[in-house]
Amino acid sequence: MPADSSVNFSVLHRICKLVVLLCLLHIAVTVVFYVRSFDFRVAFVQNQQSNNNITPKSQNNKPVVSPGLEPAKEEKVLEQPVKKLEKCPETSPLLVGPLRVEFNIPVSLELVKKENPNVQPGGRFKPKDCEALQKVAIIIPFRNREEHLKYWLYYLHPILQRQQLDYGIYVINQDGDETFNRAKLLNIGYAEALKEYDYNCFVFSDVDLIPMDDRNTYKCFSQPRHLSVSMDKFGFRLPYNQYFGGVSSLSKEQYLKINGFPNNYWGWGGEDDDIYNRVASKGMSISRPTGEIGKCRMIRHNRDKMNDPNPQRFNRIAHTRETMYKDGINSLKYQVLSIQKLDLFTTITVDVGKP
Repeated sequence: MPADSSVNFSVLHRICKLVVLLCLLHIAVTVVFYVRSFDFRVAFVQNQQSNNNITPKSQNNKPVVSPGLEPAKEEKVLEQPVKKLEKCPETSPLLVGPLRVEFNIPVSLELVKKENPNVQPGGRFKPKDCEALQKVAIIIPFRNREEHLKYWLYYLHPILQRQQLDYGIYVINQDGDETFNRAKLLNIGYAEALKEYDYNCFVFSDVDLIPMDDRNTYKCFSQPRHLSVSMDKFGFRLPYNQYFGGVSSLSKEQYLKINGFPNNYWGWGGEDDDIYNRVASKGMSISRPTGEIGKCRMIRHNRDKMNDPNPQRFNRIAHTRETMYKDGINSLKYQVLSIQKLDLFTTITVDVGKP
């Protein structure tokens, strides 16, 4: 082979190798740029999709709709429906019947609170598992009876909860040392309780009376109800048929029908008979539980100072039908001095005036 041919072949070989290397380099560069551009496109698409999921809002928080486009259908958020409670049964299944009531053990408000953790401030409670049939305000006329109140709360809070009542306890405290006026304090309790809640039943209870059977339900009935029908004080017997003292209940309608209670009974006695006369004059009758279920115990105590027997009570009782339309809830005047919502009850201190 001539020498020139050998040289030309060698040059051609080198040129081919160079071309091949350049091609490989071009392919490598192309692949790198393609991969990088692919990653960018993927990121761009994801970003666009993310932005499309956010519905733009105008200043009044309404979705902005581009011209010619249908507004996107909003996804409905599935909310758990609030389950409506069923009505509580007419007779609570939690009742236990006869109770042992003793006053020889020390009782503190701390103990009562500890044993009744579901009672809310102000002495409020409602059952969690069913809707109570009645909203009951329990009104206690009060002055200087702190020890009695502890026993009352100790026994009554568990009873009232087992009775499945929506209830609140209001202790109406007469300020000062003027003559005590029980019936006027009961009127005040009615008026003040309604300022807080739409009660439809009112139980009026002396602070020293404890029921001995939780089947004696502290609620309202079709007729005014006398709840303390057989007290140990009277040998567990009703002292007389017209007796309406101690613990009683009236619905809001019944209470307004008799114009509430009298305001002019100062001192002990007479107001219960006046209330009975009001009920009878309106064609209503007194309903009662049986003597066995209506048993209750009274905390023994001396008569309070400034609560001597009212010498005018017999004369006032004789004229109930004449006075009931002008003396009652429609003529009630008093001044609230303080309201305290404590753990177990609401205490309302009032100035009831003078005889």
